[in-house]
Amino acid sequence: MHLAWEASTDMLLYQTKSGPLLRSGDDLYSLNEDWETLVNDPRLPETLRRATGSSNRLSGSTHSISSPLAPIGDSQEVWAAGVTYFRSRTARMEESQEAGGGDVYDRVYAAPRPEIFFKATPHRVVGPGQPMTLRADSKWIVPEPELVLVIARDGTIVGYTVGNDLSCRDLEGENPLYLPQAKTFDRCAALGPAVLVPEEGPIDPASKVRLVIRRGGATAFEGETTLSQMKRSHEELVGFLFRHNAHPHGVLLMTGTGVVPPNDFCLARGDVVEISIDGIGTISNPME
Repeated sequence: MHLAWEASTDMLLYQTKSGPLLRSGDDLYSLNEDWETLVNDPRLPETLRRATGSSNRLSGSTHSISSPLAPIGDSQEVWAAGVTYFRSRTARMEESQEAGGGDVYDRVYAAPRPEIFFKATPHRVVGPGQPMTLRADSKWIVPEPELVLVIARDGTIVGYTVGNDLSCRDLEGENPLYLPQAKTFDRCAALGPAVLVPEEGPIDPASKVRLVIRRGGATAFEGETTLSQMKRSHEELVGFLFRHNAHPHGVLLMTGTGVVPPNDFCLARGDVVEISIDGIGTISNPME
């Protein structure tokens, strides 16, 4: 798998089998530090800028990177925030209506405290091109395209990547207490293809999040939203994630979804899910 590159003033950090690679402008750099040390650095942008001024530039740099891995360290965790978009709030209410729990999601959408939950450990995470698992005991599974915050040990947001929070809507809708089973299972999360490290300021709130689901070569569903549709700020979500909850190795936080397929849609084996976010790239994963 090769990833095309479009020139940008921001930096893109890739994890590969040969170690971290940094794309800055038209140049590609090989970095000597291990992945977890890099993304756990509160001053990551400065560290990467120093690397571009060193002798790490790869000669004959091309405009593609082959087979990137999921951008997560061996000791890191993936957490997630729910009901951060109005569309997600509506979908959660619809799926739990019969169980009598619909107002739970309406209340958390408007509450001072957000929904924060544990999503995955590294062995449950896949990277670009790797298959994700559809639970055999669920009959209503959907992808959730999400911006993922890459956060250092002190709570500093150092970068952004693309995530797929694969979710079993029937399990969660039956009873909110089934959330861990609806969200956390083998190969339930996808991350990649890279970590965007902006030169200045946070990611542009006008950035689009796009979801395309392909079935048998045809488009079964597509939709998009913008990051500006999020109700809560990234800083607010990180603040609650770090309340009495240390992350010494750094952590990744999925920030919720604003693109939800219709209620009669369920993923099937063989489907391919593509999620894109402006400035970061596209992650594509088959379902099995």
